[in-house]
Amino acid sequence: MNVFGVDIGGTGIKGAPVDLDEGKLSDERHKIATPHPATPDSVVDGVAEVIGHFGWTGPVGVTFPGVVVDGTTRTAANVDKGWIGTDARGLLRDKLGVPVVVMNDADAAGMAEVTYGAGRGHGGTIIMLTLGTGIGSALFVDGRLVPNTELGHLELHGHDAEKRASVKAREDEDLSWEHWAHRLKKYLAHVEMLFSPDLFVIGGGVSRKADKFLPLITGISAEIVPAELQNNAGIVGAAMAAAKL
Repeated sequence: MNVFGVDIGGTGIKGAPVDLDEGKLSDERHKIATPHPATPDSVVDGVAEVIGHFGWTGPVGVTFPGVVVDGTTRTAANVDKGWIGTDARGLLRDKLGVPVVVMNDADAAGMAEVTYGAGRGHGGTIIMLTLGTGIGSALFVDGRLVPNTELGHLELHGHDAEKRASVKAREDEDLSWEHWAHRLKKYLAHVEMLFSPDLFVIGGGVSRKADKFLPLITGISAEIVPAELQNNAGIVGAAMAAAKL
């Protein structure tokens, strides 16, 4: 069964049809740069461009980097503030002319990892963290999602954690892998103190380079593993949500 998923990020919009029997992309994903400013209209045009690349005409799942409640975007940390309070589902449905579901990007990635990837078969509490422009989070308790946790905005040393421990922070400050891993360890320790997870799944594009930083993170009781679907997890999770339309 093929369903289309689109992942909106702070730097890129990417999408592809997904084979939900296998939990993987059925065609090479198409990616464009996220427009700046990333206003609702400009981003929706970008989503339409990605979908149009494949000539897709069925239901579409779309992720968003912020809180999404019943299709409305409530926060906008790494995109234009015009998204706050926007009926994203309605906007996309009108533009695309197909059924649309919109959900938090990390929640989508977490759904994919719990179903097909690193969290598959694990009980207890699982926290998926997507490291990129910001830090997204997805919390699962015995396989059930607690949506819109936004743990990247926990305060760490007087700052939003993502301002200190995201991939963007590493790149902007030209941090070594060792220095960045030290920051990430402090963040994980803070999250662990609050939630006592059994498993951390680390996603985002940087998961492809997990060998460069995960071995440097010590002193965390929970198991820490890289996302198996890597940076495609959001696309897969979005398609999973769209399959229920």
